[in-house]
Order: sequence, then structure tokens, then C-alpha cells
Amino acid sequence: MVFSFFYTNSSYAEKLPEPLSANDFHYSDPKKAALGRLLFYDKILSGNNNISCGTCHHHDLGGSDGLSLGIGEGGSGIGKNRTPGFGENKIKKRIPRNSPGLWNLGAKQIHTLMHDGRISKSNTFGNGFNTPAEEWLPSGLDNILSVQALFPMTRQFEMAGNFGENEIIGLVSKVGKDSRRIDRAWPVIENKIRGISEYHQKFMDAYDDIKEPSDIKIIHIANAISAFIIKEWTSFDSPFDDFINGKTYALTSTQKRGMDLFYGKAQCSSCHSGILFTDQKFYALAIPQFGPGRTRRMDPYTRDVGRMGESDNVEDMYKFKTPSLRNVSLTFPYGHNGAYPTLQGIVKHHLNPLQMYKNWEPSMANLPEAKWLEKTDFIVFADEREQKRLLSRIDINPVSIDENEINELVSFLHSLTGKSKNERPLGKPISVPSGIKVD
Repeated sequence: MVFSFFYTNSSYAEKLPEPLSANDFHYSDPKKAALGRLLFYDKILSGNNNISCGTCHHHDLGGSDGLSLGIGEGGSGIGKNRTPGFGENKIKKRIPRNSPGLWNLGAKQIHTLMHDGRISKSNTFGNGFNTPAEEWLPSGLDNILSVQALFPMTRQFEMAGNFGENEIIGLVSKVGKDSRRIDRAWPVIENKIRGISEYHQKFMDAYDDIKEPSDIKIIHIANAISAFIIKEWTSFDSPFDDFINGKTYALTSTQKRGMDLFYGKAQCSSCHSGILFTDQKFYALAIPQFGPGRTRRMDPYTRDVGRMGESDNVEDMYKFKTPSLRNVSLTFPYGHNGAYPTLQGIVKHHLNPLQMYKNWEPSMANLPEAKWLEKTDFIVFADEREQKRLLSRIDINPVSIDENEINELVSFLHSLTGKSKNERPLGKPISVPSGIKVD
């Protein structure tokens, strides 16, 4: 299907994607989704009962947290008001990367998740996925989103907690044979849910294979969370969707000019391609580095090597996955570490990475105050050798467009925002079965 008669510049018409429909997404069972809504916001899934999935992927913040680098286990509150804890309970480290939004992750065409792609469809370990669980990934997971839901619960600074604080972190950090086997912690999480009577009937109603509480497994928890995310953050009701469905008036003249730039002169669609606006590949853009980063094991540097940390291939150094642009106006700040607070900033960086890197200031990062971390927050940004390495790896070419064209391009990006925005079908629950306060 070609929409050249809609398109303001017919030479780019063939790049316009086919419309999305409900058939493009994995099925979300209503009972599982309702259960997953509660689990998503229930802090009982964390090691210290103090953080939930919803803390960093909140309804009010576009399924993200509005911060450059989040405050995970040990913090309190949400978004810009989240505090990093006090005394012995204060955080030891910021979350290394920006909390991504959850929009349209239930699309069947999604094959790679996370900034570095460490969760992907693959038969490397004989179970259909390449993940940190390797060959110990449990069977029975519904889709790649179910797979992803397993891992935050076992990560120290996200939901598991610090060494010595609880059984979950103790099991996943155990030294010795199979010390990286995170599957040892899942039975503990199962038992925490089995111990809450209000969950029993909800699980039995949602799953035919659960006859009693002892039947509840980690896969049931993950599949329910996945069903909820698919139900809640599937979105294809934007002005752009109306446009490609034949409503030529759905975009303003400014947005149409921005669309011409997106698919033409600005070359955005070379990576942000298809109906989800991502090719799911990896590129090095020299986004300014700060925070603890993520790198390879035994790497002495505080930095983020991106895809190389997963692939161990030097050709992947500083590369990060192309994010989807669906509802991008709701998921600020931008970049794998939230380096840019505005769409204008991240667009300009894509157009001229080297110049924008030179212009970037640490004050642009939205980091909750944590005095004990501030000495190290920008160590990597001040390291001249690391800067040179980072800038040497840029693999996109600069594009020259003027300020007015940048504004038109940003206007088009706003047309990718669903009309329902953050008003989602189920919404945030007022309370959860554990009785722990919902963020």
C-alpha cells in the first residue's frame, strides 16, 4: 500500500509504513492483564519490599520515570521527587541507564530489548532467547516481553537490593560454581506471592494450570506482567496513524513538512524505520557519558560501552539500540542515559553529534541530588582519553538543516503521540494485595 497521494513529497512516499492494527500485537488475556496490573505495582516482588516495576515505569510519566538516570532500590517517591534514601539505606549507585518507555513492546515484530540488546530472540541456548539467564531460562514464557519481566527483580540496584540485605540478592550474588545463575532467586519470589492469600484466587482465575497456591511459578508472574504491559501501553491512535489510514487532514502543514524531512533530507528513517520507528539495530552516536555506566566484566573503567558489553565485540563499542519513536514526546529525557531533556536537543545531536557533544553541559542531566555520588557522576565525562575513544566511534554522518526545519521535524515527532496519551485502559491501582503502599 503506497500513500503518495497523501504525502507532501512523493519521492519519499514508498517509505511510509503500513498502518498498525491489533493483529500486530501479542494477545493480552484480560484476566492475566488485570493480575499483572497488581503485580506491576506491588513492591512485594522486590528484595526489600520497597520498589515495584511501576516505580520506574509509572503511568504519570509515560511508562518511564522522567529522570536521566533513575533511583532504584533504596529510593523513595517517583520522578523528579524521588529521593535516594538516607543513612544505611541510601543508594550505593544510580541506575546506569535511562528507564525506557513501554510503548508497543508487545508488537510481534519486536525481537530485541534493552539499550544493549541483552534480551533477544535467538536459539543460542536452545530455548528461543539470548538472555542473562542463558540456558536456565524457564520454559512457558509467552513472549519476549515476558522474558524481560524476569530480570529487574534479580538486579541489585533495580529491585533485588544490596548484598546481605535479603535472600534474593544473596542467591543471585553467591560466589562459587554457577555464581551467575539468577534462576536461584525465582523460587523465593514465587514463595513471596504464594504467601499472600488475596493473590491465590486471582492466579487460579487467570491460569488453568494453577489449582492451588503452590502451583504459582515465576513464569505465571512474568506472563501476567507482560499481558498488562501489552494491554496498557499498546498505542496506535496518533495523528500519524490517522494520516496513514487516509485522513490527510490529521497532520498540520508543519508536521507534513517535518515528515518530509524525517523520510528525506534529515535521514531519520534510515534507522527509525517501519511502523514502530526502529530498525532494532545498534549505532554509536557519542551521547555524552555520565553516571556509573555499564561495561564488560573486569573492565576497570567507569563508562558505558553499550552493545559491546553484551557482544564482547569491539566493533560494537558505544553502540546502543535504536529506540522506537512512538509516543516519544511523553518519554523525556532522551538518549540511553537521558542526556538531553528536550526533543530539540536529541534531534540536534543526531544531526551533528560532534558539535553537540562539545556543547553539552552536565547541568542538562536530570539527576536527583545524592551528594555522596556527585564526585563520581561525571568522572567519565571529564576523562579526555575516554572522550576521544567515544568520539572516534561515531558511525552516523552529520546532516545540515536549519533551525526552522528542526522545529518542523520536532512537530512531526509530536504527531507520533497517541491521542489518549497517558490515559491508559486499566490505569494504576489504588492498592495491591500485599498491602504495601503504591507509588
